[in-house]
Amino acid sequence: MATQDYKQLVFALLAAVTFGVVSVILVLVWVLHYREGLAWDGGSAEFNWHPVLNVIGFIFLQGIAVVVYRLPWTWIYSKLTMKFVHAGLHLLAFTLVVVAFAAVFDFHNAAAIPNMYSLHSWLGLTALLLYTLQLVLGVGLYLVPVAPPQWRAAFMPLHVYTGLFIFSSVVATALMGFTEKLIFSLKSPAYSSAPPEATLVNVLGLLIVAFGALVLWIVTRPHWKRPGEQTLLSSSPTTEEEDNVQGSAGPALPQPSEGLAGGLRGRSVAKQTDMDD
Repeated sequence: MATQDYKQLVFALLAAVTFGVVSVILVLVWVLHYREGLAWDGGSAEFNWHPVLNVIGFIFLQGIAVVVYRLPWTWIYSKLTMKFVHAGLHLLAFTLVVVAFAAVFDFHNAAAIPNMYSLHSWLGLTALLLYTLQLVLGVGLYLVPVAPPQWRAAFMPLHVYTGLFIFSSVVATALMGFTEKLIFSLKSPAYSSAPPEATLVNVLGLLIVAFGALVLWIVTRPHWKRPGEQTLLSSSPTTEEEDNVQGSAGPALPQPSEGLAGGLRGRSVAKQTDMDD
């Protein structure tokens, strides 16, 4: 990878992580300073787990899981290792999201508030169901070695598209939830008068949009995609075929530095020699 291209990728990654981390900090400031804090007592403090865990899990961790294959310093590790990292991040995100949904349902039931009546709730539950299906199929096809190679290669474009669709939907649904919460909660002063809490949450929304936009930009740049497994580790043609559609279409490029490329080529040659022997 050219030096300029590598610098752009690193800058985009650092910017995305910065926006994501600041988003997590702001959602914590919101619930701890302006709302009732965090608790599990059936009250408003229990509801607050919903935005906090969704921002951490459904947005930040899912976003990092989406771009984890694009981290150049991870290219020295096998694709299988990165699959476990990718799946592990998604599983952690899924766990946090399930708790977030449990919190809001428990709060609604304790306060006699109807469940699942708003568009925000419909989209949120749909995203969770799709995320569950995506996780199950991803593990079943790519981590458990029972699916035929043809199935894995055929399903990969849909797996990639669905992952990006779910992530984008979650960002949009979160913005709807923030607005809904502010309209319901801010009475004196009202949301329309732009009190400090409203400004804070609006900034939080902008940061989440910026994080989501950078994640989508990084993962859809063909020249930033992970090189094929055969290029890196002299693996099988089937694995390389999967890699060629992972993330986005486009040619695989060499490693971000000549030193790294040389080391990987050396490992590839050595491995090929052992196989020939």
